[in-house]
Amino acid sequence: MQPSKDISRLVEIMSALRDPVNGCPWDVVQTFESIKPYTIEEAYEVSDAIERRDMGDLCEELGDLLLQVVFHARMAEEAGEFSFGDVVEAITRKMIRRHPHVFAISEASTPGAVKKQWEEIKNEEKRERAERRARLGIAEDFTSGFLGSVQRSFPALTEAIKLQERAAKVGFDWSAPEPILDKIEEEIDELRVALKDGDRAKVSDELGDLIFAVVNIGRYVNADPEQALRGTNTKFRRRFSHIEQTLEAEGETLEGATLERMEDIWQAAKSIERQLA
Repeated sequence: MQPSKDISRLVEIMSALRDPVNGCPWDVVQTFESIKPYTIEEAYEVSDAIERRDMGDLCEELGDLLLQVVFHARMAEEAGEFSFGDVVEAITRKMIRRHPHVFAISEASTPGAVKKQWEEIKNEEKRERAERRARLGIAEDFTSGFLGSVQRSFPALTEAIKLQERAAKVGFDWSAPEPILDKIEEEIDELRVALKDGDRAKVSDELGDLIFAVVNIGRYVNADPEQALRGTNTKFRRRFSHIEQTLEAEGETLEGATLERMEDIWQAAKSIERQLA
């Protein structure tokens, strides 16, 4: 098997990896659910490469993301649902349909007119999708109702913010930050109970409620939770790196250090940050 610029080679490779007899033991046992986190991760890595303006990494990460598409399509084909070719046909049909000003006859000649036309076609597609779901007996439909415009495909934090913003438009919102803080404390108490009971499903449920409440306080005070968390992630990286460097300078290792030792260095890093602020 040799590398190729032809997409069919990637499809062949995935078929070989998924072969029940001669394929890769790891790839063979994967499911849509098990590789979903990798699909999301690869999309974020594409975004990261773009932010860093690293074209070499971008090329590689786009390949990794494409592999995820081929992986999902292969599993769907094995289940008799659809193939990679069907995926390509679906997106080409959609692009042709949404660009009548390019591929057919349309009076849309300005960016504004094109955008309006695009939204009209999307709404038409949404109606068709709803009809298809109804025929298949899929009861839960998050594309309808007042919150239907908030996409389920958003990252969870973004979806939470947009759901809250949408609900706030009709007055379903907090009147002040203090009640939100009370709600956060309430959710913490409920999480404590779930942890004490050892009910993993309940713990997950209560953790989600707590995060949703924390997102709400961020939205209310106009502090974007995603950016706030990114800032904290950066801070954590910086402080943990200080722990690692300090231990290394003193001939110690992360694995050999006690939690108390690492906490002391962490606090020292915080002190340094306060002095530099």
